[in-house]
Amino acid sequence: MNILKAIIFDLDGTLIHSAPDIQFASNEALKSINRDPLDIETIISFIGSGSEVLVDRFVDFTGGGSEALKSEVFTTFMSIYEKNISTLTEPYPGVVDALNGFRARGLKLGICTNKPNGLAKEICEDLDIAKYFDVIVGARACKPKKPDTYLLETCVNALKCKPDEVRYVGDSTIDFDTAMNASIKFYLFSGGYLNKPYPDLSKCSQFENWRNIYIS
Repeated sequence: MNILKAIIFDLDGTLIHSAPDIQFASNEALKSINRDPLDIETIISFIGSGSEVLVDRFVDFTGGGSEALKSEVFTTFMSIYEKNISTLTEPYPGVVDALNGFRARGLKLGICTNKPNGLAKEICEDLDIAKYFDVIVGARACKPKKPDTYLLETCVNALKCKPDEVRYVGDSTIDFDTAMNASIKFYLFSGGYLNKPYPDLSKCSQFENWRNIYIS
């Protein structure tokens, strides 16, 4: 195996606790169609597959609706969320120290997320963590999202690395499946938004907080 050269991270539920802002925008969107708000645990269970899927899930959960309704709610959700992407969102405790440690080791760092590309970059700037990353790759129009390997491979290529020189860190089975599909070693952050049963832990490493984390 080649020497480790880079670490790539998922964003929501891995580096940052963004669910409070996502919950706010979701509940405001639900209010716009006269539906009751949802608690944060329910919203977290819908996070991970992109904004469109998030909206589809909370509309279906609260009574369903046509594709036209979902499109309307999605527009409302995005309008509200774009204005509040970092109001309540924070990096997880220990993340900034960990990123400094990875940089001190000479490692390249990247982000690969299903959050829309522009919002991913903006939220990292707002939280003052963009400076740690060589590349930030988010969802793009008409391109496949995770667990398809497109976004992760785009990130690996931008870092000028090979798959066995990279580690991917995420918090969900979607991230795990993405890493396995791309033949990249995976680290599971179990303190995030894991919304399905644990993946096969024999195929990855697991950690529960960012303090004193070492990735090899």
